[in-house]
Amino acid sequence: MTAPPPPRSRDRSPGTGPSGLLLVDKPEGMTSHDVVDAVRRLLGTRRVGHTGTLDPAATGLLVLCVGRAGRLQSFLTCFDKSYEGTMRFGVETDTYDREGTPVGEPHPDPRPTEEAVAAACRPYVGELEQAPPPFSAKKFAGRKFYEMARKGEAVPHLPKKVRVSRFSVEGIDGALGRFVVDCSSGTYIRSLVHDVGKDLGLGAHLVQLRRTSIGPFSIGSARTLEELDALDPDARTTGPSWIALADVPLPFPAVPLLPGEAAKVRRGHAVPVRADSGAVSAPWVKLLAAGELLALGQLEPLGRGALSLAKPKIVLTD
Repeated sequence: MTAPPPPRSRDRSPGTGPSGLLLVDKPEGMTSHDVVDAVRRLLGTRRVGHTGTLDPAATGLLVLCVGRAGRLQSFLTCFDKSYEGTMRFGVETDTYDREGTPVGEPHPDPRPTEEAVAAACRPYVGELEQAPPPFSAKKFAGRKFYEMARKGEAVPHLPKKVRVSRFSVEGIDGALGRFVVDCSSGTYIRSLVHDVGKDLGLGAHLVQLRRTSIGPFSIGSARTLEELDALDPDARTTGPSWIALADVPLPFPAVPLLPGEAAKVRRGHAVPVRADSGAVSAPWVKLLAAGELLALGQLEPLGRGALSLAKPKIVLTD
């Protein structure tokens, strides 16, 4: 698709630009960075980043951090993810997807039963050791795997632990199989498809992939770039695709602050607060005032009473 036109307004200053999460439905054919660039133009700010990429051929949910929400990025990259996809049996490719070059001869009759595919998927549910595909953006010694693979160099075997909680077949139509996957961040879906094809003795590659959720965020709340472009500029930072900082679903207890305490936290200063034992034992707390998320911090007990010292670690105000 063509990129949306630049907004009428000029780039906002850091202190006045929008801050929150934007849920975008990425189209096929664009890189995740292409989407980031388009959103920068639509929102009139350079301060946009993503929490996990999708391959250009894939579609679906991207969670973008806008403005001060970029400081939350490390908390948003490890959510589990869900996908819907289609695999084609009978042909392997060197990239494990439809973008690659076929490897070997095609299978003469690549039409497995749904029962056979379901049985082949079952061993890949649970904790797995999975190596990145040769054609991937994984880096080794400063070089990306696909750069080495394109030059015919051997790609290192670097398996890591991933978790697949669901890998189920939704239907078989000749040589095509539809499936859904729920998995941990960093799982390569095309590697799962490649391995299932190997186990069936048919070969297989990924032909379509759509990400439907990232943790608590759903594709149903996302907007396409065309939909965002059609909105009035002020409406682009409204629900359901826009999540304000205070509404970001971080799994941490909230600690409300009085106005004087909030003023100090805005400047990065620690303040004594009253908090329950659950908040004190939590690894992080949300420090809020008047419905605004000011900072993520940690609590340090002060003696044996109910008072704790709230130490802001990530201040979310400019």
